[in-house]
Amino acid sequence: MAVLEYLWAHGELDAKGVYSALGTTRGISHNTIQSTLERLFKKKLLGRKKISHAYVYQAIVGRDELMGRMISDVVNTISKHNSDGMLAAFVDIAARTDEAHLDRLEQLINEYRLNRDNELSS
Repeated sequence: MAVLEYLWAHGELDAKGVYSALGTTRGISHNTIQSTLERLFKKKLLGRKKISHAYVYQAIVGRDELMGRMISDVVNTISKHNSDGMLAAFVDIAARTDEAHLDRLEQLINEYRLNRDNELSS
């Protein structure tokens, strides 16, 4: 996550640049940074292009999309045919934050339904 956060904030960097920013302060080796970048690339979270002898990486997935993927993975792993608990958890989280979040959740549901209905009627 630290690598993604850094690339979201700073754009394109090679492994040396990421290592200089994150590795030295965290005591992480250059090889660890390089293998992390490679794993994120293979998971299609980063894009890369070869410049001279090194790859330059950039985030190709935004924070919101990643959060959606991660939540979906957790829900699929945990819920297994019991989505009621997951839905209740989302409502509970929204309600505990404040009333505005609960209202926003309701608004998102209504927008989703409207968009879905428009796509079906097209």
